[in-house]
Amino acid sequence: MNTERIQTIKQQTLARIAELTEQPKPSYQIDGQQVAWAEYLKQLRATVDWCNHALNVEQPQEFHSQACT
Repeated sequence: MNTERIQTIKQQTLARIAELTEQPKPSYQIDGQQVAWAEYLKQLRATVDWCNHALNVEQPQEFHSQACT
């Protein structure tokens, strides 16, 4: 998967997280069907973590250091 696609997924997921956390909703069950908003947010955050990992693999970061003696 290319970097642009991963960045798009991350941006869309972060936007969805922002929407959901602006007006939080409680989890509930109706007619045997459960809506678990906390679990959904957890899954969205896992998606962002995956994107961060994938972007770091695609674009490794360099850290320059200098040793002192």
